Amino acid sequence: MFIREYKNYNEPEILNLYTSVGWTAYTDDPASLKAGFQNSLLILAAYEGNQLLGLIRTVGDGQTIVYIQDILVLPEYQRKGIGSALMKAVMERFQAVRQIVLATDNTPKTIAFYESQGFRQMTKIGCCGFMKV
Repeated sequence: MFIREYKNYNEPEILNLYTSVGWTAYTDDPASLKAGFQNSLLILAAYEGNQLLGLIRTVGDGQTIVYIQDILVLPEYQRKGIGSALMKAVMERFQAVRQIVLATDNTPKTIAFYESQGFRQMTKIGCCGFMKV
């Protein structure tokens, strides 16, 4: 497995990855997903040969704040260190950035993963988050 910057949008492989994890809000509007990729700060992808196994997508200014917008791994490759490797690559790239944030599902699995990566729930550090939906 190797990680590289994802620069050339390949719609079939991206739609396959997002569909595999059930993120239909993205796959229902492929044009918006493509535009989101084109306007991202950094996208890193994990590959085995030519097969896309997972990716992490960030937005922000890259200096004071980075928002991890997406991190996903094909279900059959989850729990094999790919998500952790993608997170590590982003954290190394943006190690001088003060705020690296994300929003995720409130499940024991996702909470455990992000806490294992050094993230803390906002309420545990005296903060709260808001989202307009």
